[in-house]
Amino acid sequence: MFKNKLVYIGWVIVILFGLGALLAPWISPYDPYELRLSEQLIPPSSKHLLGQDANGSDIFSRLLYGARISLTVGLLVVFLSGTIGITIGLISGYYGGVIDTGLMRVVDILLAFPGLLLAIALVAVLGPSVFNVMIALTVLGWVSFTRLVRGQVLSIKERDYILAAKTSGQSDFRIMFVHILPNVLSPVIVQATFSVAGVIIAESSLSFLGLGVSPGTPSWGAMLSEGKQVLLDAPHVSIFPGLAIMLVVLAFNFIGDGLRDRFDPKTEKS
Repeated sequence: MFKNKLVYIGWVIVILFGLGALLAPWISPYDPYELRLSEQLIPPSSKHLLGQDANGSDIFSRLLYGARISLTVGLLVVFLSGTIGITIGLISGYYGGVIDTGLMRVVDILLAFPGLLLAIALVAVLGPSVFNVMIALTVLGWVSFTRLVRGQVLSIKERDYILAAKTSGQSDFRIMFVHILPNVLSPVIVQATFSVAGVIIAESSLSFLGLGVSPGTPSWGAMLSEGKQVLLDAPHVSIFPGLAIMLVVLAFNFIGDGLRDRFDPKTEKS
């Protein structure tokens, strides 16, 4: 995997943003909530490396705190979606029949709707907040893991070692989670990596539309929304949060490409 230099770049970017988010209270040069109305829209300078926004707040400080929201939402949503999707995919693929048909119809119904539009509808009903954004994205995110795991289980459950486990009297729970699950984790890990990037974009989009964090809370999407109003007069207000989103999403995609190349036997042989 590490033969690809882009994987190294991806890991470096993710680690830097992760450390920045984790250490934000200590390395942030200014209070991200501090208002300095007399210093509105000041461009980057030696005192404020990335400039100041329409409220005079330090953009660099707000980017650090915004990274905490984006990365936390991305990782937690993928963890919850993956847990739910893996469990349902194992059950659906292993038992088949009516259970499989019913679960797959639910998946088909959710996939029939545009993901972001359905997330907007759910957040609009639940109310704008980071917690509700996570709920909405989790409701939509598990289906991709379910379909992936189900397809893997359908091919694995007929193999000799699974049949031997059934013959020896092992429980279905043990067969699914001890014998089958470890053999489907490779593509799941790859899917999870790409999903983190997708969730970060979705969270930023919802915050951009005013359906994410509460007003004033540092968030990359909200910062973009604030910057669009002064795009011509102070482009730096939008440029830097946009670059942050782009870099993190690219980094997770680079890592995902590396993992896919590592776990794909055909790619490895070539």
